[in-house]
Amino acid sequence: MLQIDGGNVIRPVDTLVLLRLLFPKAPTQRIAVVTDHALLSRLDLNLLTSLDALITERSVTRAAERLHLSQPALSASLARLRNHFGDPILARRGNTYELTPFALRLAEHTTLALDAARRVFESQASWEPNESAREFSIYGSDYGFTTVGKVVSELAAERAPGVRFRFMLHNPVVVEDAANRLRAADGMVIPHGILTGLPFVDLWRDDWLAVVSETNDDVGEEVSMENIANLPWVMTYQSRSAFTSAERQIQQLGIEPRVEVVVESFQALPHFIAGTNRIGLIQAALAPIARRLGGVRILPLPFPATPLVNALWWHPVHNADSEHIWMRGLFEEAAAIVAAQTEANA
Repeated sequence: MLQIDGGNVIRPVDTLVLLRLLFPKAPTQRIAVVTDHALLSRLDLNLLTSLDALITERSVTRAAERLHLSQPALSASLARLRNHFGDPILARRGNTYELTPFALRLAEHTTLALDAARRVFESQASWEPNESAREFSIYGSDYGFTTVGKVVSELAAERAPGVRFRFMLHNPVVVEDAANRLRAADGMVIPHGILTGLPFVDLWRDDWLAVVSETNDDVGEEVSMENIANLPWVMTYQSRSAFTSAERQIQQLGIEPRVEVVVESFQALPHFIAGTNRIGLIQAALAPIARRLGGVRILPLPFPATPLVNALWWHPVHNADSEHIWMRGLFEEAAAIVAAQTEANA
């Protein structure tokens, strides 16, 4: 076990998470061997907060002000960090300081490690939602936040007014590194077919619909396969780890869409279609919002698109966390509400 000032204890699993984040290049076997020895003796959470402030502010003076410390005190922490890493961390360039290349690489690991440390010390043996001030951090798209995220926040405000949710937009880099990102975050709302090997709970099913402009005379009462093949497309995400299942189905039907625009936002998509001859895909749960924007029509697709099965994914380190279990239940309840609303608007 690792003892930290004040008598708090980091559980072994949490210690390994912190070590992996702080020492990303160290072999896992080596970390396991030294968990209760030399490496832990050097794990100083005060240095971690100092490192985060220095990387963020890129100035000893501003970092000291941020942490409410004297400048000599933070200079001493910087000296210890330089000795530990064998790197200056901050290097003078004229009248300013810049992060060294090593510090730039360390920045992301530092943020994740600090988040993991905060999570450890926010944990409580007995937890009452209505007395908690915990913050849950969730990755997802604007689609997930506008639908289930919105309802989750409303339910939490009623039952646990001190609890806060931080909804963070994912991107292809985050999704591809989900196994590591979810060590420090609480979850990711994303459909099946992208992540594997992580715990999840299914939320709700949704259907794909076509979006075209009200002024698009090439599209009649219905979207045709000819429209799918010939009209220019607005796509949401296009990478190995960020794509829509309906887009893949179109390609499997032997059609290569002519993509004019790629936008990493589902809610922004109608704005790129209104007044043009473009076509796009949108989830049924977002159709009412798109209609309220005006200028577009929402129509069924001319082929049976595979429904989305949205899910909440998390890292196994959170499996037995009572607060996390409560949060997961909140998402399941919110998803049932979203599913009912979507069906009512169909």
